[in-house]
Amino acid sequence: MSTKPPSSLTERRKAATQLDIAHAAAELFAAQGPHVTTAEEIARHAGVALRTFYRYFRSKQDAVSPLLADGADRWRALLEAAEPGAGLSGALESAVQESLAAPDEEAAGALLRTRGLLRAAADDPALRAVWYRVNQESEERLVPVVARLAGGLEPLQARLVAAAATDAIRIALETWAGTEAGVAGQGSPAALALRCLRQLLGGMDTLLPTGDDRA
Repeated sequence: MSTKPPSSLTERRKAATQLDIAHAAAELFAAQGPHVTTAEEIARHAGVALRTFYRYFRSKQDAVSPLLADGADRWRALLEAAEPGAGLSGALESAVQESLAAPDEEAAGALLRTRGLLRAAADDPALRAVWYRVNQESEERLVPVVARLAGGLEPLQARLVAAAATDAIRIALETWAGTEAGVAGQGSPAALALRCLRQLLGGMDTLLPTGDDRA
């Protein structure tokens, strides 16, 4: 699922409805767990009919995918805005830090919702599957972005860098979700992701184009 701006009023309304359902599902999953939460309850909480819920989502767990995909799309958009030749590792680090920062209440709330979902997913294989699927889709969409930023990479190398960057964020968020660390500072998602990214890319220096200015 992508968060690219819908091109028509109908598509914008559809996206808004999907996001309303996703917020309702995330709130209920975090509060009471996915096992006792039903699709009917999610639909009622979102203010839509059950048939509307199933028009957009195959299962109750799948309903949170717009929220998870939104974060992935946001960080990829930051990379897409970077200028080629500016240094791949530097662009990756900047995008990671900015996308996982919590400069305001809205950003902090989004991170806390993700924490709640990841904690709920610990005992729900279907919810974990949605999380992994969103990450896999994000990795695939990141490959051409990496290739554009670092024109000297071969296709295999671009895939490896995209996988490392995606896993850095995934592992950081999963690790953070298991702690009580805040949304900023030491132990935060941004700090952990930056640490993961540097360690993963540190073993891939031979893949990066000559002159890459990773800090």
